Amino acid sequence: MVKSTGIYRGGLNCELTHGPSGQVISTDAPVDNEGKREAFSPTDLTAASLGSCVVTTMAIAARKRLGIELDGTRWEVTKEMSSDAPRRIVRLTTEVWLSIPRSKDVDGVLERVAHGCPVHRSLHPDLEKPVVFH
Repeated sequence: MVKSTGIYRGGLNCELTHGPSGQVISTDAPVDNEGKREAFSPTDLTAASLGSCVVTTMAIAARKRLGIELDGTRWEVTKEMSSDAPRRIVRLTTEVWLSIPRSKDVDGVLERVAHGCPVHRSLHPDLEKPVVFH
């Protein structure tokens, strides 16, 4: 079990603390909902978490199953919000630029584990979550 704590700092900003490490991040409301774009919005964190989880899970599989490291692999997640109520994320498109030739993953292990990362599996099935590899 991992706990995080938070405090509302005012001005639509929150401060979040990761219990085990003590690391702190801030959030701001989204700009289209009275925010100032001073930090990640809560839904931005969802998108960032998905990208981080996809690549971390791939890195674990690359190390264990393929005996290689994915240092330098980059990702980008594009978040799309609903235009109707209720306000929600409707699509998270993840793009991954592998730091290794795809020929090193002959059986497609990395692509399979990317779609099975814990965040990907935790998101609602109605949420579109395509993953594109470069």
